[in-house]
Amino acid sequence: MNATELRDKTPDQLRDELTNLKKESFNLRFQQATGAMENTARMRQVRRDIARVKTVLNEKAQAAAE
Repeated sequence: MNATELRDKTPDQLRDELTNLKKESFNLRFQQATGAMENTARMRQVRRDIARVKTVLNEKAQAAAE
């Protein structure tokens, strides 16, 4: 997922995406704790995707405030 794809989405869609990513992050942390994690690089990818979504949401909020 890249920032240009995210900028095309509405704020509601971005909030839904953020919720899904946070759930996935929780599940990955749980898998790591139990030793069942197969793809450790996915944690980093999800964390960065969360940051991207938050950044785009903040950009949209600032644009609406101006």
